[in-house]
Amino acid sequence: MTRVMGAAMRRIQAGNALSAFGLGFTVPYLYVYVAQVRDLGAGTAGAVLAVFAMAALVVLPFTGRVIDRRGPLPVVVGGAVLAAVGAVAMGVAATVPAAVLAAVLLGAGTAVMQPALATMIVWCSEPSARTRAFATQFFLQNLGLGLGGLIGGQLVDVGRPGSFTLLFGVEAAMFLVLAAVAGTVRLPRTSGAAALPKEMAARAGGGGLRALLGHRAMVQLCVLGFVLFFACYGQFESGLAAYGTEAAGIDPSTLGVALAANTAVIVVAQFVVLRLVERRRRSRVVASVGLIWALAWVIAGYAGLGHGSQTMATAAFISTYALFGLGESMLSPTVAPLVADLAPEEMVGQYNAAFALVKQLALAVGPAVGGPMGAALHGPYIVTFVLFSLGVSVLALRLGRQLTPVQDQPSLAPQKSRVVAVHKPEVVAAS
Repeated sequence: MTRVMGAAMRRIQAGNALSAFGLGFTVPYLYVYVAQVRDLGAGTAGAVLAVFAMAALVVLPFTGRVIDRRGPLPVVVGGAVLAAVGAVAMGVAATVPAAVLAAVLLGAGTAVMQPALATMIVWCSEPSARTRAFATQFFLQNLGLGLGGLIGGQLVDVGRPGSFTLLFGVEAAMFLVLAAVAGTVRLPRTSGAAALPKEMAARAGGGGLRALLGHRAMVQLCVLGFVLFFACYGQFESGLAAYGTEAAGIDPSTLGVALAANTAVIVVAQFVVLRLVERRRRSRVVASVGLIWALAWVIAGYAGLGHGSQTMATAAFISTYALFGLGESMLSPTVAPLVADLAPEEMVGQYNAAFALVKQLALAVGPAVGGPMGAALHGPYIVTFVLFSLGVSVLALRLGRQLTPVQDQPSLAPQKSRVVAVHKPEVVAAS
């Protein structure tokens, strides 16, 4: 990694961590803020959360093409400014239209930043350093979210709307800090769209979706990603929380402890796990995550369906979140770098945006399916997600057969090489 790339990477990671810190101030309290503090009702709060997700689904299909044609930097800056405006608007929203509009701005802004930041990391890292770069990003995001949530929890007061306005103000300030930091980044001139011939840049702007859908390995990775996010992240604050309180009798305050355990495992284990996985096949690492999560769901089943004491049920429920955290720490240096290594040079932004879209779809569908099941169908809920977790292992091993040896295990690449073999989308023969 050159000195310019190293300096750019440090600024990207710092800005990303600060924006996560700002998000941590508000994410855990958004529902309570809309429903209770602004007294707009549970229905409006649910609609605001839905609009937040839908805004991301609307903008992401266009984001990748803009990144590849204009570069990730203006997308990061624009998304951060848009999210900052949305955060300020949410902090003063006192009516339903105002809250919905703020959710649109906030959801769209935060959504477009994800693939743009991922593309900046790709541009500023050599293939051999990419695994560690994405692991560091994930570590700093979780640390920022955890610290933000912890500090925000000490400041909020349901009886004082001004305390929530302060939280959203801090969030907006952190987004603006990200925009300012990103604006000072000097991206390497030899990277990305800036170095592409005109005909390659034009191809990045048109026909990208067809090319992506013709890339069998990327399609399989997107299917795997949907199952991963659906079976884990899509259940944290919906189905699994409902199951814990209804079936296991977990006190609502324990949910916060469980989420803290999840974050703590990620923060403590990330770089220990990194040493274990960075020289192993990515497909087998992801398959191992499926087995770990299947065990986590079995333990959750014991918490709610077993006949142990309440103390044992609580400990089992917290252990479930901790095991999810262990799996997440294994995924962070594995999946995101694989998306980058599969992407043709002129389509890195579109590949990152497509994977972000898959994640957002899973996060939208997961609560809709898991919430009602976790609250009422306790046994089927656990069985369903044990099977989904085992499905992760099967899909990961199948994906491994579509990857080149270097894509599956980057440590096999020559140490001085700056190029990872890229699996070009397959050309579909005309019938």
